[in-house]
Amino acid sequence: MSDTIQVISRALGADVQGLNAVSHNVANLATPGFQGVRMLPDFANALAQEQRVQLQDGPLKQTGRSLDLALRGDGFFQVKRGDEVLLTRAGHFVRRADGVLATLAGDEVMTDAGPLVLPEQDVRVDGAGIVWQGDQRLAQLAVAGIAEPARLQATGGGYRYDGTVGTWNGTVQQGAIEQSNVDAAEETQRLIELSRHAESVQRAISIYDRTLDTGINRIGDN
Repeated sequence: MSDTIQVISRALGADVQGLNAVSHNVANLATPGFQGVRMLPDFANALAQEQRVQLQDGPLKQTGRSLDLALRGDGFFQVKRGDEVLLTRAGHFVRRADGVLATLAGDEVMTDAGPLVLPEQDVRVDGAGIVWQGDQRLAQLAVAGIAEPARLQATGGGYRYDGTVGTWNGTVQQGAIEQSNVDAAEETQRLIELSRHAESVQRAISIYDRTLDTGINRIGDN
């Protein structure tokens, strides 16, 4: 394959990856706590791109429910699924049958006191993520700051992160759920731009193919 075809093919491949990222974002417009993704150049590999999670607060939906918690700032709740620790921004928590604070999927919400067994009555959660029953401190929610965003990878119902856990300087808001941070108008604009660019690349491939075919035929005429 010629260098020209390789360059054109890489450009078309990048457009396809970008369109897939836009489709993924649009599909999760209504997913609480979802963080949009972008395809960015992988500077360690000049021929590749990498999918990067875009850390940005989404709008809040006020619910007034005591176990609905939203994060502000680039932090993630830490939850435990079996022996694996995952991260999530979806703070619609529940009191599990055994009384433990958990996600809707049943994952244990991690705290500095281990599994948090909730009392029957409502609790108060302050801006630092400390859970109170009246004047009694029960635990502090484990919130991870993300020091290396490139190492954050989306997985089923959460995120995996094998990078350095930094200091989280945000706040917790009780009685609210964070919505997806995807901007529908921005995604529509990106869809239009990527589609047009992909069409241009396809035309370039067609023109190059005709030029190559003409050149080969002329050689044959000689």
